[in-house]
This record gives sequence, structure tokens and C-alpha cells, in this order.
Amino acid sequence: MLKKSTFEYVISHDMAELWGALNSEEKRIVTDNFKIQHYKKNQIIYAESEEPEMLWVLLKGKVKMYKSGIGDRVQILRLYRPVQYFGYRAYFAKEPYVSSASAFEPSEIGYIPMEIVESLIRGNTDLAMFFIHELSRNLGGSDTKIVNLTQKHIRGRLAEALLLLADNYGFEDDCSTIKIYMSREDLANLSNMTTSNAIRTLTSFVNEKLILVDGRKIKIINEQQLRKISKFG
Repeated sequence: MLKKSTFEYVISHDMAELWGALNSEEKRIVTDNFKIQHYKKNQIIYAESEEPEMLWVLLKGKVKMYKSGIGDRVQILRLYRPVQYFGYRAYFAKEPYVSSASAFEPSEIGYIPMEIVESLIRGNTDLAMFFIHELSRNLGGSDTKIVNLTQKHIRGRLAEALLLLADNYGFEDDCSTIKIYMSREDLANLSNMTTSNAIRTLTSFVNEKLILVDGRKIKIINEQQLRKISKFG
């Protein structure tokens, strides 16, 4: 268990945007009810059909939100990076979770009961606007993804996925290796294609000298051409 002073530092430092919308009494309420838990790689945070109870915030690591479809085929809907909030849409919609979330790698996640968040929102318009902004931004991103997944060729979808990973997580010290290591299956689930198609398309990108692949490490060699494929794919 972390000391209260450590909690206060984590909340005020890592959750600065939300923290700034609160007054002193509201900050005390958040600090008193905020907890942190460590998750192992692939550990479930919440599962589809469960009742939403917590506001989750990723402090360290990576988290994926995904949904099982026909034939248990998995679609990765969103990848989270520090510091992003998740798991609250279902609560506001007054419905069970329609997707699941798990740690993509060992992760540190903070959480606070949504009942407390709701009570704070009802008395704080700045906090309400914060969540409206977050929900609106996520909705816009989902709309764009739907169009891309249904209209782009598999080359365009995979190029977009690689660029999304680079934009979200950045690069290693060499400024070209994407700072997240995904299996071929996860890349396929992110790009809405079969694993075999993901492997063939990755091989094609390697042959065209757009990327280099070393196990799960992917190095972008020709970002400009990759963006062109993503745009017109």
C-alpha cells in the first residue's frame, strides 16, 4: 500500500489535467478514494458484460480495449498510453461493459469509484467538461476508425496501424523502432485482418524497404511512403 503522500504526488503529477479542475475539498475526496494496482501482462482489468464501477487511469505501461466478435474473433478497439482514462463510458450510458480491457504489458493503474466521480461532476462544470471532451474525442476517433477499417485495403489498414502505434508510443533511442512490441495476431486484431494476411503484408512492407522486422520489434524505414499507403490505402 502506498503512503497517502505518494498517492497525492501520483494524482497531482500524473493526473494533472483532471486534478486542475478540482477545488481543495474535491482533491481531498479524490485522494482519500484513489487506489493503485499493478497488473501483469494480459491480466484482465474488466470484462465484457460486467457492471462498470470504476474510473480507470493508466499510469504506467500499456492497456488494450478489445471485443470478441463472430467466431470469437478479437478486434482491438483502442490502445491506451499513460496518462489516459478509460472504462467510464458504460457507467454514463447506464449499461454493462460492451468490451474488455487488459494489460498489454506489466502496468500500473489507478482507479476510483464512478459513484464518487459522478457526485463530483454534478457539482463541478469544469470536471464535467473534461469528461465531455474525452468522450467526444474518443467518439471522433471511433468514427474515423470505422471508415478506415471498412474502406481501406489491407495494406492501408496495416500501414495505419503501424503509424498509430508510432504516434501513440513513440520510438526507441534509435528514433525508428516503435516502442511497443506486438504479436502478429495483435497487429491483425488491430487492423481487422487475419493473422496470415498481417504476416504477408508485413513481409511485403519489408521487401519494399518500408520497415525492418526483428521478432516483435518493428523499425520504420520509410515513414513518408508508409503514410502515403495509409492515406490512399
